[in-house]
Formats: sequence, C-alpha cells, structure tokens
Amino acid sequence: MTWHAEDPDIAAAAAPKIGWREIARLFTRPQPVPPAFVALALIAPFYLFIGGTFKTRTLHVPAIDLDRALPVEPVWAPIYLSLFLAALLPVFVLHQQDLIRRTVNAYLAAWLASFAIFFAYPTVATIPASVPGDGFLDWMLRTIYSSDVRYNCFPSLHVAQSFLAAFACWRVHRGVGSAAFAWATLVGISTLYTKQHYVLDVISGALLAAVMYWIFMRGYPREATPQFERRAAPILAAGAFATYGVFVLVMWVAYLNGVVI
Repeated sequence: MTWHAEDPDIAAAAAPKIGWREIARLFTRPQPVPPAFVALALIAPFYLFIGGTFKTRTLHVPAIDLDRALPVEPVWAPIYLSLFLAALLPVFVLHQQDLIRRTVNAYLAAWLASFAIFFAYPTVATIPASVPGDGFLDWMLRTIYSSDVRYNCFPSLHVAQSFLAAFACWRVHRGVGSAAFAWATLVGISTLYTKQHYVLDVISGALLAAVMYWIFMRGYPREATPQFERRAAPILAAGAFATYGVFVLVMWVAYLNGVVI
C-alpha cells in the first residue's frame, strides 16, 4: 500500500505530541511586547474617569422597548463578569507574534474608537436602585454595580472585547473560535439582563469588533500558526476557562466569609 505525504494518518503520527512541557514552552519562550500593548495599558484606566466629565452634560439613554421589557436576572452575573475570560482567551491561545500584534492593534483601535464615541455621545445605564436577595448571585450582581461605572455604554466595550477575543481565536482554531463566539453572544445577552447595557450597545459593540477584525486580523493566514499550536488550542482555551473558574471560586469564598458590598 502506498502512503502519500498528505495522508492524515501519517500527518497525525508525525505531529508533535501535546504534553505539559510542550505547552509550558509556549508560555516561557520570549515574546517582544507590542507597542500597542503599552499604549493600551496606559489608556485603559481612563475608562474609569471618562464618566466624571459627564456631570454637566446631557446623558443619553438609548433604550428600546426590548430593553424595558427584560427583567433584572442575577443568574447572568457570572457570565457578565467573564470579561476576564474574554481577556484571557487570546493570552492563552495566541502565541504567534504577528497574530498577537494584530490582535493588540485591534483592541487598541476599538478602545480609542469607543473613547471618542463616549465623549461625543455620553450614555448612562439605568441600573436598579437595589438588588433584593441574599444569595451568591445577588451578591455578585451588587458587586458588579459597586465596582463598575454607569457610563460609557455605547458601544459596549464588554461585548467588543469578547468578540475580538473570539475572532482572534478563530484565526488559530475554528472549534475554539466557534465556542468563543457562542460565549461572546452570551456575554452580550448578560449585559442586557444585568442592565449594564442596552440592545443598541450590544449590537454596536459586536459591529465594532467585526470592523477591527476586518482591518487588523483578517489578513493573518491560519497556516502561519504551527500545527502544534492549532492542536493545543482547545487545551489552552480550557486553561482560560479554568482560570476564570478559580476567579469565581474566590468570589464564592468572599461571599461565604461575609464580605459586604
């Protein structure tokens, strides 16, 4: 029987095995820091202070009937908080410098575009005055309200970053990218049920991510990612989910120990 070089069985046998040492090498090999990452780190804190400039300005509430019809549902709080997961996914899955650079550029451009819109069209979320109940999810939602700003709703950076993470992972592994897109969609829904954003915020955030993907990431060829990194992507993504699970566990411990929000 004659075997051809492109035979999948031969390719699978020749592919490097995925072990902890090989995965560890992905995270320990030196990577230059993209200048856009430094710029992003420098401008990110201004997100919290932009709202302070709105005190003497007219604030907009871009609500539609669907926004008013949806109730507050604390069960969506853990999904809303999974912005940490969206931020972690590219860190775990992306290891090619060109794709990392493109992704960071997309994030930076999305933040700068959003900041410009925040100043031009200041918005405010209509969160409830209080969250009844003393369960863990109620406590988590109160934590969100106490730590997040009510302003900067349109577009939703929460949603934009979740979809950008999904787009970036899609360039490495379609299965991981598909799962990330599904999760990003859930994040968008969660912003509505936690009253952190409006429907138009979610749509604009997803569109912003799509535009930045088209500009910065679409030209990255999937074949530029080594086969080992593509095969390891589901394991790496699982590590990001596990890390977020630890974060939720820490919050659970804080809740059990009576941390008051």
